[in-house]
Amino acid sequence: MKSGFVSLIGRPNAGKSTLLNQLIGEKIAIVSDKPQTTRTRILGVRTDAAGQMVFLDTPGIHRPLHRMNVRMVDQALDAIGTVDVLVLVVDAATPPGGGDRFLLDRIGGARAPVILALNKIDLVTKPSLLPLIEWYRTRRPFAAVVPLSAKTGDGVDLLVAELVAGLPEGEPLYPPDYLTDQPERVLAAELVREQVLQHTADELPFTTGVVLDQFDDQRSRGLVRLFASIYVEQPSQKAIVIGRGGAMIRRIGSAARAELERLFDARVYLELHVKVRPRWRDDERVLDEMGVSPRRR
Repeated sequence: MKSGFVSLIGRPNAGKSTLLNQLIGEKIAIVSDKPQTTRTRILGVRTDAAGQMVFLDTPGIHRPLHRMNVRMVDQALDAIGTVDVLVLVVDAATPPGGGDRFLLDRIGGARAPVILALNKIDLVTKPSLLPLIEWYRTRRPFAAVVPLSAKTGDGVDLLVAELVAGLPEGEPLYPPDYLTDQPERVLAAELVREQVLQHTADELPFTTGVVLDQFDDQRSRGLVRLFASIYVEQPSQKAIVIGRGGAMIRRIGSAARAELERLFDARVYLELHVKVRPRWRDDERVLDEMGVSPRRR
């Protein structure tokens, strides 16, 4: 039996979280078309007849400008040297550039085999993949190159086969029904943030965060009561999130409630508050509450 750790690494918005959800078969990571959606390392486990794959979905590697981003990039870089297989997830619809060269440099000393996953092939033509593959192959050897679409699932089975081949033999590391290490409080807050990302303007994603203030679990009565704070950095951003007459915050709450009810399999009462906190991305306490873990020493 095969068993081991697999890290999904790449630049922001490469589709790592969508790929993780596809590999696991359950939604354990929020997704959006906004960069830097993933802010912390997410562990997801896939167990089948071939073995057990423990995936680490990491934040996109980028140049950090705030304490939050430093923590995010540190978590991604930490994962490079601690896994059995690395999967470099690349947006095949975007031409490679300086950020891709920087990422290749960072994984240059990786001891684990590296698989190149060319994601979003549903957005490109097959002939356009050939020069992209050549660009990467001239810069480092890869254990395999797998074109795929995390959104549609096309090619994901081929990636799984390559991963199984690269993992060591061993007993499962987690029970067969184990899916993720994400606490329900963190999952709930992230599902709210996902809807903030989906419904608000492009300038807001980097400056918004969600903290779950109260989690009243009454699932024995078929109810979960949640109270959450949405952090922004400026009063003008608070006005955007609330919307005219509270229309935007109601849309966010309604969409988030639907996702939360699927998560908890219960009715959800959700109360949202928008708070202005300048420079919250450099506030260590707030980052701790959001689960954006500091680098392990």
